[in-house]
Amino acid sequence: MTCCLALLALLLCVAAGATGWQLLARQQLLDSELAVTRTRVPLPARVVLAAPPVPVSALQAGAVNAAVLQLNLPWRALQGAIAAATPGGIALLALEPDARQRSMKITAEASTPYAMIAYVEQLKAQQPFGVVALRHHEVNELDPNRPLRFQIDAQWSAP
Repeated sequence: MTCCLALLALLLCVAAGATGWQLLARQQLLDSELAVTRTRVPLPARVVLAAPPVPVSALQAGAVNAAVLQLNLPWRALQGAIAAATPGGIALLALEPDARQRSMKITAEASTPYAMIAYVEQLKAQQPFGVVALRHHEVNELDPNRPLRFQIDAQWSAP
């Protein structure tokens, strides 16, 4: 009986080996067929599609350039110069930059004409301002303190 079991085990091992050999031969055949197929059929080339150019009108380009100019204003330098030149007796009402002209229109109020003139002179001494000019002034008659409301144009130099 032991002999029969040993013979049966030997036959099973031979059958398993033969099956494994056939599977290995089949795998090698499939690999060689795949290699031949790859040489016959080229792989598709990668096609990179570029986005078509979008036409930009002159009006759009001008608007974008104006926005870029506004975003690139030297705000810190301008604000620092204005703050350094502004004494306690001057009330700033508005700052209106014009990036194209590199100028700032400043609207302010002063208690006296002397304070107004002194403020203009202090702004002239500040960097980055080059040309500073008093453009308009008037007495606010509706206010009981009668302050002088004035406008200054200050041009700054390129950074």
